[in-house]
Amino acid sequence: MTRWGWASVLAATLALSGCSGLGTLNRAAAPTDLYTLTPKSTFSSGLPRLAHQIVIEEPTAHAAVDTDQIAVQPTPYQFEYLPVARWVDRAPVIVQTLLIESFENSGKVAAVGRSSVALRPDFLIVSDLREFQARLPAVETENGALEIHVRINLKIVDAYDDHIIGSQSFQKVMMSPSDEMSDVVVAFDDALGKTMRRAVEWSVKTIYSHGQRNPRPALR
Repeated sequence: MTRWGWASVLAATLALSGCSGLGTLNRAAAPTDLYTLTPKSTFSSGLPRLAHQIVIEEPTAHAAVDTDQIAVQPTPYQFEYLPVARWVDRAPVIVQTLLIESFENSGKVAAVGRSSVALRPDFLIVSDLREFQARLPAVETENGALEIHVRINLKIVDAYDDHIIGSQSFQKVMMSPSDEMSDVVVAFDDALGKTMRRAVEWSVKTIYSHGQRNPRPALR
C-alpha cells in the first residue's frame, strides 16, 4: 500500500466514525486482530550479577500512545490509528511486562516485578514511553514500508534514600519490509527488543556501579 493508500485508509476510518450509528455498527461487526510483542532474551555475557530487588513501574506516556491502538503518524503533527488491529493491552502495560520479563531473562537480578506484587524494592525503574508509533518515511517506497519508532527514557531510583542514580534515553528506528501488518508488528518487535536490551544492560551496570560506590545490605 502506498503513502496515499495509507492516507486513504486513515481518512476513510475517520469519515466512518463521523456517522455515529452506522460507524458503531460497522466497527462492531469488523473483526479486530490482536497483536503482542516479545521480551528480550539475549544479553551481554559480561553483565554483573545484582543481589537486589527491582520494581518496574508502568511507563508514563502521552495520550497518543497510551492506548491499545496501533499508532501511525502520517505527518509529524498528526496521529492516526490502524483500523481493525490492536495491541493486546495498552502500550505502556505491554512495555512494562516485557521489561520485567527481559530483566528476568538476563539472569542477573535477584528479583524483579511490579509494585502491585508488594515487592520491597532496593531500586525502582521509572520510565517514560516517548515514542511507540509507525511513521510514513520521508521518501515514499514502492512496497509502502513504514518507519517504526520506539523511544524510552529510564530513571533509576535508589529506594534507600529516594534519589535518582541514573537517567538515560534509548531509542531505535526500524523499517518494516512492507505495510502488511505481520511485517509492521515484526518491526515493532525488533525495535522494542533492541531498545530493551540496551535499557536492561545499562540499568544492571548502573545499579552495580552505584552499589560498589555505596556498599550496604540490600533491603529485605
